[in-house]
Amino acid sequence: MYVPGAFSETDAGALAALMRDHGFATLVTVVDGAPVASHVPLIFEPECGPRGTLYGHLARANPQWRAFDGAREALAIFHGPHAYVSPNWYRDPARAVPTWNYAVAHVHGAPRAIDDAGEARAVLARLVAAYEGGRAEPWSLDRLDARFLAAQLRGIVAFEMPVARIEGKFKLNQNKPPEDRAGVIAGLRDESRADARALADLMARRGEGAK
Repeated sequence: MYVPGAFSETDAGALAALMRDHGFATLVTVVDGAPVASHVPLIFEPECGPRGTLYGHLARANPQWRAFDGAREALAIFHGPHAYVSPNWYRDPARAVPTWNYAVAHVHGAPRAIDDAGEARAVLARLVAAYEGGRAEPWSLDRLDARFLAAQLRGIVAFEMPVARIEGKFKLNQNKPPEDRAGVIAGLRDESRADARALADLMARRGEGAK
């Protein structure tokens, strides 16, 4: 990923938060010389391994998992909030061009398929707990009929992906003066899209605009 210095994000907490809040990732591998991508929910557990570990699962019918041997590298892309930025939001629109602000994390590692049914169930349980958390009555695997759950487990392949490195890019107008960043935050907050407002909040929290 091309990452100009001004947009590089290396803070482990900020990257973990992005992966937690935007867990639906794009998982890319190379199969038979061609890139293959799947779109899957993943959870990042920073305490598992030296740099943390990603956990997820694919349908067994999806051939991508057959490359999950713990040796071949994969790339998981987490997309945070993003939005179009209008030149009208800058002090001098005649000397500005449209752009797109966004936050992303590229996570590199070598995924390993999990063969043990108990381990696979544990991965699913953690995924469910992560996305059911905060509900008044969270659903859990324990509510499933045992035979039905066993059949479902046979239809998926759980995997773990120890993190080798993470590249973060938070393009939040860091290369602009404070007045322009404040204008972008105000413009984004007037937009109807939830992503635009979330991006404005991210810029404000990180001190990239007026308080």
